[in-house]
Amino acid sequence: MLFQVRMDVHLPTDMPVEQANQIKAVEKAYSQDLQRQGKWRHIWRITGQYSNISIFDVDSNEELHNLLQGLPLYPYMDITVMPLNRHPSSIREDDR
Repeated sequence: MLFQVRMDVHLPTDMPVEQANQIKAVEKAYSQDLQRQGKWRHIWRITGQYSNISIFDVDSNEELHNLLQGLPLYPYMDITVMPLNRHPSSIREDDR
């Protein structure tokens, strides 16, 4: 199942820099592991924002939910999920 996920991060302005950097480092390792597994297929930064658009390829809604809740930055995120389906006009066979 493919999902487009938008993540907007809102770290508290009073969070110590060291703490923010530590969370970001753990987040990076977690996300790169999911990318290596093929579950986090694409990630793009949204220019001028602390946000991204990502494509996840997972087996279920529940799996996606659990992966997103596992993000170290999850408590500081607004997340929007959009399920994706193959378009009948697509000529690509590797849409998944």
